[in-house]
Amino acid sequence: MEYLKNKEKFSIIKRARSFIHAGRGISVFLKTTHNAWLHIFFFVLAIALGIFFNITKTEWLALVLVGGFVLTAEAFNTAIEIDMDLTSPDHHPYARDTKDVAAGAVLISAITALVVGVIIFGNYVLVYSL
Repeated sequence: MEYLKNKEKFSIIKRARSFIHAGRGISVFLKTTHNAWLHIFFFVLAIALGIFFNITKTEWLALVLVGGFVLTAEAFNTAIEIDMDLTSPDHHPYARDTKDVAAGAVLISAITALVVGVIIFGNYVLVYSL
């Protein structure tokens, strides 16, 4: 219970500041991560297809979740890269491994989103093209 003694009281102002910091983090993410724009492009494309094909509520849920999943993975990857560049400016195999694993997580999330997209839109595209 020692941790409760040093706990600060709730503050609306501090909560508001945390949103400002989070917004700045999103801004840094979008300004520094070129792959984020690629993910956003495909997410917007998927949203446009969802509107065009009038997908179901469940399909929308899956689409939004995997789109957010990819962007979140990319944001974590960016944060890890920033930290590794700061804490290990010289080449180190562990820093490289850390960055590669984080990038691999983004790839896993993107492949997952692609598979979900094919499951959602595959049948619509097939029926529409006939």
